[in-house]
Amino acid sequence: MAFYPNERLALMIDGANFYSAAKSLDFDIDYRKLLEEFRKRGRLIRAIYYTALVEDQEYSPIRPLIDWLDYNGFSVVTKPAKSYTDHQGNRRIKGDMDVEIAVDALQLSDNLDHIVLFSGDGDFRKLVEAVQAKGVRVSVVSSLKTDPPMISDDLRRQADSFIDLADLEGLIGRAGGSNNHDDDDDS
Repeated sequence: MAFYPNERLALMIDGANFYSAAKSLDFDIDYRKLLEEFRKRGRLIRAIYYTALVEDQEYSPIRPLIDWLDYNGFSVVTKPAKSYTDHQGNRRIKGDMDVEIAVDALQLSDNLDHIVLFSGDGDFRKLVEAVQAKGVRVSVVSSLKTDPPMISDDLRRQADSFIDLADLEGLIGRAGGSNNHDDDDDS
C-alpha cells in the first residue's frame, strides 16, 4: 500500500458497505483515528461519507454518527432511502449511493492524486477504471477475511492496491463501543 507524503488524497466511504465489512470483522471504526491515519499518509483534501437515511423513522440510529462526522472533518452526503415491498410481501429499504460516489469521484479526480474507496461493491470497477484513466491512483478498502469476502474480485483486480480492513483494525479500530464516534470531545 503505497502512499506518498505530498499526494492529494480523498477518502470516499460507502457508509453501508463499510459498516457491514467492519461488523463482519467484529470491530468498531473510530472515525477520528481513521482521519488521523490517512492525514499521515498524504495531503487529505476530502473525507466523504455517503449514506441513505430512512426519513419516516422518528429516530435513526445512524443520525448521531452523521452529525458527529459532519462536525469533525467529514463531508456527509445523504439521500432518502426508498421503501418498497418485495415479491414476498416483505418491506425492504433501498438506498445505495453508487451514483453519488461515482459523480463525486469523477469531479474531484482532476484535483487528486489518490482516491481511497471504502467499499467492496463490484459496481465500482468501471468507476475505478475511469478515474485511473485520468491519472489518479485508487486504493480500495474492504475485506477478504470475512465469510463471505466483502470485496468483489473484479474491483480488487482493478484497484491499484487493495487494503484489507482487517489489517487496519489496530490503526482505526476502537475498543468496545457501538461503531460510531468518540463522545469525549468535538475536536
